[in-house]
Amino acid sequence: MSFLQVDQLPAAGRVAHAASSLEHPAGGGAVCAVRMAQLCGATVHFFTALGRDALGERSRMELEARGLNVHVAWRDASTRRGVSMVDPGGDRAITVIGERLQPQASDPLPWTLLQDCDAVFVSAADPEALQSCRSARVLTATPRVRLINLQNAALQLDALIGSGLDPGEKLPDQLGFPQPRLLIATEGIAGGTLSPGGRFEASQAPGPSIDSYGCGDSFAAGVTVGLAAGLEVRDAIRLGADAGAACSTWIGPYPGS
Repeated sequence: MSFLQVDQLPAAGRVAHAASSLEHPAGGGAVCAVRMAQLCGATVHFFTALGRDALGERSRMELEARGLNVHVAWRDASTRRGVSMVDPGGDRAITVIGERLQPQASDPLPWTLLQDCDAVFVSAADPEALQSCRSARVLTATPRVRLINLQNAALQLDALIGSGLDPGEKLPDQLGFPQPRLLIATEGIAGGTLSPGGRFEASQAPGPSIDSYGCGDSFAAGVTVGLAAGLEVRDAIRLGADAGAACSTWIGPYPGS
């Protein structure tokens, strides 16, 4: 993913100028995994699918340098790319290029490792892979896994963590799969909703908020780590809110970028 600080978000017929640019492997799964490793200091296994190209190999190397044990299902396709632009007011726009690649249960990956994990967060997987993930003590996921995959997996999540502001993550009233123990919808600086439990507040950012990229995935990382550690639900939510607020203070998904 390329991250650009621009003077204005592009509009038809206008030219935006970038003051700076960064490039990192990102996406919901990668961001959450890196932030989980930073928060808990424990071994984090990252299961992913990448194109068999220079970009895929670079992504694997950087994620390993960030402390992850990376398990890759290599694909004879291009690794997906993306561009995230943020303006001085913190508004952003994202464009992704190429099809989403996801690990599948049929891939020769060490799925049995998951049964020894305290928690697993899933952002992309087929139904059979989701069932392997359920062997972990705590299983959380984002609606970006896609409703049909959750329905076909037919398992109960400990938490389904999504954005209450993103139409792409809106869930129907009738889910078609077992009700998650927790349904969490974030609403940025307005906090969010927890079911059961009602509303929760956002945390105060430790500095000026300049980019929202990765905030939701950092929140999911904090909640997942908190639940794995046996925290009460509200304390796990607070850990997630703190992680999300901190993420807003840097450009891109990782501190020190």
